[in-house]
Order: sequence, then structure tokens, then C-alpha cells
Amino acid sequence: MRSITIPGLININLLLLWNIQSKKQNFAYGPTLNTVLLVEDTLKNIDKIVITLAELKKILPKKINHNTLKIIFEYLEDNNKIIAGTKEITWIHNRNLNLRKAIDNGLEL
Repeated sequence: MRSITIPGLININLLLLWNIQSKKQNFAYGPTLNTVLLVEDTLKNIDKIVITLAELKKILPKKINHNTLKIIFEYLEDNNKIIAGTKEITWIHNRNLNLRKAIDNGLEL
């Protein structure tokens, strides 16, 4: 199995392996790296704070299978990029280095 590493992301082969081993589910196929990046970029760049699954499906540039979206949401949620409720999704990942430093150096109350 050949793998491609992109800084800041895990390899899509590792994503599929993680899902199959940790969730004990059998998938006939999984999301491609392009599909994961498409969903991630769409969620990152929307103007709304909270979006429903139906709204997301409407604004995605191509149709994505519901089960594939669920796999992508699990991956994004486990990597602290989104919070997915039963009906709504919120992007929470912040790449601001100043914010990260403030959190790391701050006092926990």
C-alpha cells in the first residue's frame, strides 16, 4: 500500500484503517482524500456558525453519499475540527498561532 503524506493531515489510508479497526465496522469503500478535503474546506469557509446536514449537502459542489459523510464527520470530530450534533455541525478548529500560545500559557481556573 503506497501512502502520500500531506502536512497537517493524515493519510487517507490511515483514516480508513482507523475507522475499520476502532469502530469495528466493515466498509465496502471509504472517502477519498479529495472528498475529505472538499468537505473540510466547505465547512471551514461557510459564513454560518452552525449548519445542518441538509444545508451542507446543498452547498457541496458534488453529491456525496450520506454514509461517506458520516465517516468524514467522525474523522473531523475525532481530530477536534468540528462538533457534530444530531442535526447540526459547527467548525471549531482554529489555526491562529497567537490564540494557541495564549491557551498554552494561560491559567486554568
